Amino acid sequence: MNRRRPSRSASSDELLTTLHDLTSRARREVELHQARVELAEALQREMLPSALPSLPGLRTAARYTPARSGLDIGGDWYDGFVLPDGALAFSVGDAQGHDVEAAAFMGQIRIAMRAFALTAEDPGEVVSRTNDLLLAADAERLATCTFARLDPATGQLRSARAGHVAAVWATADGRAGTTDDEGGLPLGVQPGEEYPVTTRSLSGEGAFVLLTDGLVEGPSYSLDAGLDEVVRLVRSRVTEDADALADAIMAAAEHTGHQDDAAVLVLRHGGLGDGGERGGCRPPVRVTPPSTSVPVSDERRDPH
Repeated sequence: MNRRRPSRSASSDELLTTLHDLTSRARREVELHQARVELAEALQREMLPSALPSLPGLRTAARYTPARSGLDIGGDWYDGFVLPDGALAFSVGDAQGHDVEAAAFMGQIRIAMRAFALTAEDPGEVVSRTNDLLLAADAERLATCTFARLDPATGQLRSARAGHVAAVWATADGRAGTTDDEGGLPLGVQPGEEYPVTTRSLSGEGAFVLLTDGLVEGPSYSLDAGLDEVVRLVRSRVTEDADALADAIMAAAEHTGHQDDAAVLVLRHGGLGDGGERGGCRPPVRVTPPSTSVPVSDERRDPH
C-alpha cells in the first residue's frame, strides 16, 4: 500500500510564526526590563551622596541596602554635608513606597533639606519648611526623617525628628540607649507642623547612630526589640571605627527577617569641642567616600 507523507498544514506554519513572535516579544520585554532595572539602580545611586564629611574627632560611615533587586527599590536615604558656617548637617529618612517614584520623592526631600539648611540654623525649622513644601506641591506620599546639625567647635548635635525611628547612642564608659526626643508627625501629613529640637553633646568618646526601620523591624522582630539589639551591639563595639560599626549593624539586621530597604549613618566621635570656640576657629572638615554600597544578598530575602 502506497502511503503519502502528510504535508505540513497551514496551521503548523501559523503556529511556528506565533511561537517566533512570542519569543521575540519575550526577548524584547526582558531587554526592556533590564534597561529599567539599570535605570532604577542608577537613579538610586545618584540619590545618595558620593562622600560624607569628617573631621578631627569625628569619623562617619554609611551603608544602604535596597529591599530587593530589580525595580523594587526603596525610598530610604542618608545624607551628610558641610554648611557655609562650618557646621555639619546629617539626615536619614524613609520615603513611602518601593519603586522608582519613591526614590525620586526621596531625592526631592534631600534637596529641599539641603536648600533650607543653608538659611535656617534650627533643625526643626528645616524639617518644618520641608514638610510645608511637600504639602504645597501636593505630594501624594509621606516620609519620615531625622535631620541633625553638628557644631564641630562645641560638639553640640541638635536634631529634629519627623515620625522617624529613634537614634541609637553609646559612650565609651558603657552607657547606651535610644534618643527620647518628642519628634513630630511624618512629612506630608499636616501643614504648619512644628518639630521640637533636641540637643546632645558629642564631646566625649562614643557613637551616634541614625538608622531606618528596615534595620530594626521585621517579621521576626518588633521595632522595640530591634532597637534593643542595636543598642547592645553599639554599646559592645563603641570603640571600633565607624566603618566596622556600620558593617556590624547591617549584618545584625539579617536576623530581623525583614524585606524592607535599610540605611544607617554612623557618627563615631571623640574629642569634638575640646577647647571650645578658640576664637571662632573651627576644625578643618574633610569629605570622604562613605563606603555606601552593600549589595543585595540572598540572605536579606525571605527564604520562604
